[in-house]
Amino acid sequence: MVQKGFLLASIMGLAAVVACVPAHAAEQRVWVPSACGTEPEAPAVDVSSVEKYNASVDKVSAYEKAARTYHACVSKAAVKEETAISNDARDKIAHIHEGSTAVQQRIGANFTQLTSALKAGGAKLQKAAH
Repeated sequence: MVQKGFLLASIMGLAAVVACVPAHAAEQRVWVPSACGTEPEAPAVDVSSVEKYNASVDKVSAYEKAARTYHACVSKAAVKEETAISNDARDKIAHIHEGSTAVQQRIGANFTQLTSALKAGGAKLQKAAH
């Protein structure tokens, strides 16, 4: 019975992790990894007799193993795809930042050159006026 208690505690822990997903998430477009197969279906629990209860414990145990395996695959696939998206976004942001910085540098250089030209021109004109 201790083993079955541990199994139920493990299942409750997994349920707590799954419960963290917002309820409205199911209503939105859901990402599903293509390489993980189909999500295992939770079995029905039958407690109408000791034999059926024991069979249910076995089914739940098998489900827990399959669900953990599926969850690990989903997590790994999600991290891989999220990393690829993040890297792509980082590259796009860097490209935009480089372009923006180049414009800022050109404009700064133009202002420096124009200020110098105006200052030199003003000094020349002032010298010529005296």
